[in-house]
Amino acid sequence: MAQEMVRVFIMGKAYEVPKGLTIMKAMEYAGYQFIRGCGCRGGFCGACGTVYRMPGDYRIKVGLACQTIVEDGMYLTQIPVFPANKATYDIEEMRPTLGDMLKMYPELSRCLGCNTCTKVCPQDLDVMNYMAAAMRGDIARTADMSFDCLMCGLCAARCPAETVQYNIAILARRLYARHIAPRAQHLATRVQEILDGKFDEALDDMTMFGRAELERLYNERDIEPE
Repeated sequence: MAQEMVRVFIMGKAYEVPKGLTIMKAMEYAGYQFIRGCGCRGGFCGACGTVYRMPGDYRIKVGLACQTIVEDGMYLTQIPVFPANKATYDIEEMRPTLGDMLKMYPELSRCLGCNTCTKVCPQDLDVMNYMAAAMRGDIARTADMSFDCLMCGLCAARCPAETVQYNIAILARRLYARHIAPRAQHLATRVQEILDGKFDEALDDMTMFGRAELERLYNERDIEPE
């Protein structure tokens, strides 16, 4: 039985590819080799942002190439890097306030509340409302609502106000983690144990083990000690 094929346009050139492939696999089938714009292949890293249009549809659609299935007549191109503004800052010197957010990203105040960013998000995040939280100076809510952001840049690519939602969101998460979230005492305790040399002998012993012994220790490890 012959395999059903669909016609897609990659970088303006037509190709016949098997039906049911993801955009990423279809591009590889067509002979393209990924040297960038291909990360985890599992929908987690956001490196394979893609825009495409379907015949007879005026809308430009978006997706992750590793997750989106090709359709007949799809006209597509990838945007693995979007040239958005990215502020440079020292998180230790900042405070979790709206004022500090605006110093780094003054374009935050330009948000129109049009919801284009939410509609374009491949993770179905409520981008418009986490931006609204950021504009209120609610750093904790911004961090929480944007937690699953993949940093693919598709929101910024479609934003009519040219706002960099994903960079604003990661700043909020960093501010929250450094200045608002409760300190993890068990982590501080373990770091101090490492600094005190508690595990030096065990690590020295492990450097002498072969691969088979290391695999055995890994497989027999106590994952969740009581």
